[in-house]
Amino acid sequence: MSIFSGLFRSRDKPQNRVGGAFSFLFGGTTSGKTVNERTAMQSAAVYACVRILSEAIAGLPLHVYRYRMDGGKERVAQHPLYYLLHNEPNPEMTSFVFRETLMSHLLLWGNAYAQVVRNGRGQAVALYPLLPNKMEVSRATNGELVYTYRRDTEESRLNPSGGTVTLRRDEVLHVPGLGFDGLIGYSPIAMAKNAIGMSLATEEYGAAFFANGANPGGVLEHPGVVKDPERLRESWHAQFSGHNAHKVAVLEEGLKFHQMSIPPEQAQFLETRKFQINEIARIFRVPPHMVGDLEKSSFSNIEQQSLEFVKYTLDPWVVRWEQSLQQSLILPSEKPSLFIKFNLDGLLRGDYQSRMNGYAVGRQNGWMSANDIRELEDMNRIPAEEGGDLYLVNGNMTKLADAGAFAGQTMQGGQ
Repeated sequence: MSIFSGLFRSRDKPQNRVGGAFSFLFGGTTSGKTVNERTAMQSAAVYACVRILSEAIAGLPLHVYRYRMDGGKERVAQHPLYYLLHNEPNPEMTSFVFRETLMSHLLLWGNAYAQVVRNGRGQAVALYPLLPNKMEVSRATNGELVYTYRRDTEESRLNPSGGTVTLRRDEVLHVPGLGFDGLIGYSPIAMAKNAIGMSLATEEYGAAFFANGANPGGVLEHPGVVKDPERLRESWHAQFSGHNAHKVAVLEEGLKFHQMSIPPEQAQFLETRKFQINEIARIFRVPPHMVGDLEKSSFSNIEQQSLEFVKYTLDPWVVRWEQSLQQSLILPSEKPSLFIKFNLDGLLRGDYQSRMNGYAVGRQNGWMSANDIRELEDMNRIPAEEGGDLYLVNGNMTKLADAGAFAGQTMQGGQ
């Protein structure tokens, strides 16, 4: 055992901490809004980013493959894990809903957990999502990771008061996000709570402003002494706010109204809200055009932005998912021969004309057959006896070593 593995098992339980004492928590922000994983979803930009990434991961084809002796790979559709990941992880969920749920947990809490139910041979036969805010990760006396899940009253039939369930490492599928110790991820929502809090604050301000009839607040000035200022304030608010905001006000006894609040246009209200949308899209690395901001997008660059979304945003999440699935679900005896992989080819495809031109180049240069192309286009295969698996090459192409050989044979034949 290496010195690092001994240190790894002997240290304290994994925690979301920066330094020694500062614990990273949800809570208040400088904007005055409380931000957590649930309030953050009330921001339209956060909801859009979480939905886009969750649906993208959930919609990707997910297969189990086996390495072939010739260096290629083949799907293993008969493996029990294939049906679990591709179709139904449990009797109550489809694969799409399961992955969408876990990905939303990963984006909001920074961790995604699922209970792994195994049969007598150790093979995974069901996967059930677990809420990250009810999970605590610690270490046993032997240094192994232990997962403790806190159940509510409605989740426990045996114990009406709730209780906890302790799960071993092999009983939990854990997909961690970016974290301090590599074992537990920290929440992107908590890391960016000030930016999200400002978005919530501007949205609340705009709602309150329009609820007041889009009229700013102000001060009522009276030349004398007002005996009951509270009653005067409530009377004014009842008569000239909300649906009554545009009524004509009649001021008596020298009463004057002075506008005090800064108008939204002077406070750059719309610019602030637009910037916060881009700020939140930046947190999740989602292109602004995918959350509805088309200001910097055009027909010439929007396709490139979509490809960059797959390469720089989705691909790191895909690798994180693939490696976590392989580590937790594939048996140690099967790891040298089996692997799990998402298929990103559908998202990387260009427009129809670009695809056809690419297929033509591959077909004419001999590295794609008709069936290879038809599978990429989700079309039925051509039977092998009809030439569907043939690889063709242009007749005017030859090996460099054979260049001129035909000409020499012609000259000898002519003599």
